[in-house]
Amino acid sequence: MAIFSFSIAAQATDQLPQVDSASEATQPTPEAVSPAQDGAQTFLASLKFQTGKITLPNGIATIDLPTNFHYLPPEDSEKLLVEGWGNPPGNNTLGMIIPTETNPLSQSGWGVVITYDEDGHVKDEDADKIDYTSLLKTMQEESEAANKERVKQGYGAMHLVGWAEPPSYDKTARKLVWAKEYSSDKQGEHSLNYNIRVLGRKGVLVLNAVAGMNQISQIKSEMPLILAVTEFSKGNRYADFDSKTDHTAEYGIAALVAGGVAAKMGLFAKLGVFLLAFKKFIIIGFVALAAFLRSVFSRKSGK
Repeated sequence: MAIFSFSIAAQATDQLPQVDSASEATQPTPEAVSPAQDGAQTFLASLKFQTGKITLPNGIATIDLPTNFHYLPPEDSEKLLVEGWGNPPGNNTLGMIIPTETNPLSQSGWGVVITYDEDGHVKDEDADKIDYTSLLKTMQEESEAANKERVKQGYGAMHLVGWAEPPSYDKTARKLVWAKEYSSDKQGEHSLNYNIRVLGRKGVLVLNAVAGMNQISQIKSEMPLILAVTEFSKGNRYADFDSKTDHTAEYGIAALVAGGVAAKMGLFAKLGVFLLAFKKFIIIGFVALAAFLRSVFSRKSGK
């Protein structure tokens, strides 16, 4: 199937197809639109948006969505990420959460990518001891080191500017939240990577919002709603951990923030609205950064 260019996406309207009682998208009402808009609407109509309480694949967790959000199952999420946002294929997600009132192909579009990493039960004893200022400095140094490989491959460097929201951990709910701000050598605007981690019995549920920095106020107000309704299913919760049978992860909270589990999803390349404006297809290279961060923290944990 042909890839939709961002020149098409940038001309799309901000309205999503309406959802019927079966919780799937219906065909938009025919109206006078340009060929570009028509193509974008046809693409959106092909996505199976779902609403209400969602059970994620394999029954690992549930998300009881408020009315202002839709869910896209993995197959349709891959379609949006690859054909709509220009990411490389093979993202292996558990789906995506999309605002109902915003067209994901438009300049104001954003979404939350859901993945699960079963690296083991993450101990959180270090949560109250982390110096996030020092951790950020280390992350910035490692990011710049990884940028050398990006430049060698002909891509612009991506710079970790700082915390868009400092890390905070709810030890009762076992939920971790933080946000990072990035800048690019080839773009005039900054991008936002907003992160949620929900710790479970055998792994971590990963929710990453990808958007532009100009959307941070909206993201900050919307993400707590998603955080509050995301829970592991019975038998998969943090409290269900059995030290006699279950594996313990080789890292803690600090590594989650720095890139341990988060890194495996490649920090998806949809860098907010300015990608649409500049008609770029793909910004790549975070996979190399992710691998680098994992190797660093693996060495540190082995000391």
